[in-house]
Amino acid sequence: MSAETVKGAFTVIKEQMSASGEAGASRGRIVLATVKGDIHDIGKNIVKVVLENYGYDVIDLGRDVDPETIVEAVKRDNIRLLGLSALMTTTVVSMEETIARLKEAGCDFCRVMVGGAVLTEEYAEKAGADFYARDAMESVRYAKEVFGE
Repeated sequence: MSAETVKGAFTVIKEQMSASGEAGASRGRIVLATVKGDIHDIGKNIVKVVLENYGYDVIDLGRDVDPETIVEAVKRDNIRLLGLSALMTTTVVSMEETIARLKEAGCDFCRVMVGGAVLTEEYAEKAGADFYARDAMESVRYAKEVFGE
């Protein structure tokens, strides 16, 4: 119930930002997803709102997302930055699998940032991620780096 409440609050915040005229030209497109097997998306949703507030166009694939779906979205939209989230220790393996599939598919143009309560910088490196974001503001810093700002 709390997740649904937060989701409603994010919708109101986004509508207010749009109504205020603060939205400008996109600084770049970013795909976000909670990995296969994980249904927790509050952290991902916070990152989404923060990135959108900084002018990025976020394609949110949702939660419990198959690696193939993520790879297809990256290839289809030529995505330069992908954010993966996992909250449960049992689903970080899906994060590693998704990154491996991305590399197998030849998506070298896409950088990967990962985050989630159970992740550490060491695990992010082991999984093959380019960036470990311990909070939403770090995702903005990485987006600026990837998009040359």
